Amino acid sequence: MQLVWLIAGGAALAVLALGGLLRRRSSGERASKRAHDAAQQRDPPVELGETYEFGVTEFTDHHSGDRVAVGKVEGFVLFTDDVPASVSPGDVIRAKVLSFNRGHTSADARFVERA
Repeated sequence: MQLVWLIAGGAALAVLALGGLLRRRSSGERASKRAHDAAQQRDPPVELGETYEFGVTEFTDHHSGDRVAVGKVEGFVLFTDDVPASVSPGDVIRAKVLSFNRGHTSADARFVERA
C-alpha cells in the first residue's frame, strides 16, 4: 500500500513540475508585460487632436475588422485608420489622434497624409 502512495505522490510532483515549465513565459513575453505595465504608469506622449509623424510597423484588423496601420510615437502605439492601400510597412505617415484606449496605453488615429 505504501508503494502505491509513493508512486501516486511522485506522479503528482511530476505533473506539477511539468505544469510549471509549461506556464513559464518567454523573455519576449516578460519584456512585453513589463513595457505594458510601465505604459500604464505614464502619461501618453501624444495629445488628442494633435497630428504626429511616425513609421508604419505593420497592419492589423485591430478591433474593427478593417485594415489599420500600427506605429509608435515615443514607444506609444497608434492604431491608424483610413490609410490608403498604397501605404506599406516602413512608410512614414502623419495621423491625427482621435481617442485613447481605456488604459491610455494606445490611441486611435486617422490618416492625414504621407510624410
